[in-house]
Amino acid sequence: MLDLTTMALVFGAIFLVELPDKTFIATLVMSTRFRPLLVWIGVGLAFLVQTLVAVVAGGLLAKLPTTPVQLVAIAMFLIGGLILLKGAAGADAEEAETEEEFAEKSNRQVRGWQIVSMCFGIIFLAEWGDLSQLLTASMVLKYGEPVSVFLGAWAALLAVSALGAALGRTLLTKMKLSTIRRIGGVVCLVLALVGILEFTGLFGG
Repeated sequence: MLDLTTMALVFGAIFLVELPDKTFIATLVMSTRFRPLLVWIGVGLAFLVQTLVAVVAGGLLAKLPTTPVQLVAIAMFLIGGLILLKGAAGADAEEAETEEEFAEKSNRQVRGWQIVSMCFGIIFLAEWGDLSQLLTASMVLKYGEPVSVFLGAWAALLAVSALGAALGRTLLTKMKLSTIRRIGGVVCLVLALVGILEFTGLFGG
């Protein structure tokens, strides 16, 4: 059964974490070379597989005793928040490096559905162990709603990649990646704090 509240919370958290990530830049770069729709389909399929793996991993961890599960979830949110905040200062400088990296990877003469498979491969290989994957697994631990978490996380990743394909360059002129990364970091720390309060019994009964 779907929990729309869980889906919305997961969507918001993953969206803010993934937006300043290199995947957004990769999608932007590939969309300047190939048809944006085909790029988006390839990227979206890669995210489908990775989100499914993250949810399955979270489901397996959820079978552990309650206390370790809660502590792991809190630790993941805390680490994610610190990583985002620590890397925020250099996010804008990293943008150019990331663009160059993925420009080289996508510098191939391909057409049609070859574009889909190439974009799938680039994102599939680049995103293993990504912060959004770790947070997706921790969301399964926190909410215990794997289907809702899966749909919320995948929808967020599809939305981010769609922005990268359609509005990437325009969006980056409106808001710096460093700002977006700081917002994502704060969201992760808030989730960690809520988890701590729930663990200690000070919040949520």
